[in-house]
Amino acid sequence: MCGILAIIGRAKDEQLVGELSKRMSHRGPDESDLHVTEKGHILSHERLSIIDLHSGKQPIQGTKTAYMVHNGEIYNHQELRDGVLKDHTFRTKSDSEVIVHLYEEFGYDFCNMLDGDWAFVVVDGDDFIAGRDPMGVKPLYYGLDERGRIYFSSEMKPIADQCKTFSTFPPGHFYTQKTGFVKYYKPEYEDYLKADHELDLELIRETLTEATRKRLMSDVPIGVLLSGGLDSSLTSAIASRLLAESGQKLKSFSIGLNADAPDAVAARKVAEYLGTEHHEIHFTVEEGIKILDKLIWHLETYDVTSVRASTPMYFLSKAITDLGVKVVLSGEGADEIFGGYLYFRNAPSAEDFQKETIERVQKLFTADLLRADKSTMAHGLETRVPFLDKAFLDIAIRIKAEEKMPKTYDGKEKYILRKAFDTPDNPYLPEEVLWRQKEQFSDGVGYNWIDQLIEYCSTQVTDEQLAGAAAEFPYNSPATKEAYFYRTIFNKYYPQVSAAQTVRKWIPKWQENLDPSGRANAAHVQADTEIAKTGVTV
Repeated sequence: MCGILAIIGRAKDEQLVGELSKRMSHRGPDESDLHVTEKGHILSHERLSIIDLHSGKQPIQGTKTAYMVHNGEIYNHQELRDGVLKDHTFRTKSDSEVIVHLYEEFGYDFCNMLDGDWAFVVVDGDDFIAGRDPMGVKPLYYGLDERGRIYFSSEMKPIADQCKTFSTFPPGHFYTQKTGFVKYYKPEYEDYLKADHELDLELIRETLTEATRKRLMSDVPIGVLLSGGLDSSLTSAIASRLLAESGQKLKSFSIGLNADAPDAVAARKVAEYLGTEHHEIHFTVEEGIKILDKLIWHLETYDVTSVRASTPMYFLSKAITDLGVKVVLSGEGADEIFGGYLYFRNAPSAEDFQKETIERVQKLFTADLLRADKSTMAHGLETRVPFLDKAFLDIAIRIKAEEKMPKTYDGKEKYILRKAFDTPDNPYLPEEVLWRQKEQFSDGVGYNWIDQLIEYCSTQVTDEQLAGAAAEFPYNSPATKEAYFYRTIFNKYYPQVSAAQTVRKWIPKWQENLDPSGRANAAHVQADTEIAKTGVTV
């Protein structure tokens, strides 16, 4: 919901810090503010106002000397106010304020009390604590400048030319000068041997419903990203039912190259079935290519699948904010939790399957979550992800791996998730949508998008340039012309080695072709058999 910048250390020019913070004003177009503490530390905030529109301006002061900045949402803030913080006097009605009061009450040991998605910095004299949510839904970076000052920022843009080195702040950790990085989020599901829970379809349904209910918390209009795939369609179905309880109608949004794109067709069907207020956006390949430079600046990554999928999302986000919507729900995370990508059907064993789902969930912040945040926040749009609710993760990941494996159910990916919402007496979705095969988002907007994008990139990079890629980019060297092209754009804005090291490539396992497109898997109903048979890398 916002952009935060904190500099721990004295003598940094206040005006310069304000200018650095403005580099991510797209994250918080509603208002901004900056505070210099008595010790000379600086906190800056670019606000997208969603909760407490009138008095929630940041930085927020605690009861005494502590100040904080926060990006995200704390879904249990009222519970905390009424419970462990009942004796505290609050300055605002903002969900964010509970963070500084928790620090005052419990010191460093409070991150596990927060239920939500967040990145924050609290400064109290020369003491401070920075933290990031368990899954890394909200971005955070940290770095050091030549004077030893510590920087924390929602994006790389404010710090890239200020810090000698910088890195991604690890999810599920907090940091203080006294303790260093501390891992506070230690779920049992990280041990693959703990996947021993019996299948309970009703529990899956109830827990995901509650996770969605939390994420409807908002003082502004809320919508849903509807691709027509299983995950976004289920999110839409649940949200529409919950909103109907208070007489509200869900707004849904989809995008495709045209009205015949696979996702557009499916989304239209879902929207009609659910009775949502549906908006369908189209873009052209030419428009997508034209904004690649600006897009990669926003994304701060050169990962191929992230760029492919973020392009349509960039256009869609702009259309959504133009309609006055500030918050959307998304189905991110389901494929990682339930092994939904088509390559999972080739997992050699239940153990390998479970290990891969855990690893994919742990690394979501490097790819899908980064894309989901930055392609939408480029236009001041917040994305919320019910599938990554802590309670839901605890339930879903610990289900026996055999129950999640496609081969257990005739090759159908995410069978148990589909079955949990297969309720004939009160159906959530049309049957053909509930059981629709997985599409990568970048495929679903229209197959020509990927095909023509690859073709365009091949015209921008010579064979000689690609041959010299390892020398030019020794870290994470691009192996295709498409990857090379994105890397050159990224390097123009973020030339530091430490910037390149923040990126992790998304590569599928257990298939000959390593292209992230779903059609590169031979199991896809529209498989490109020639591509699927090749061993192409990205």
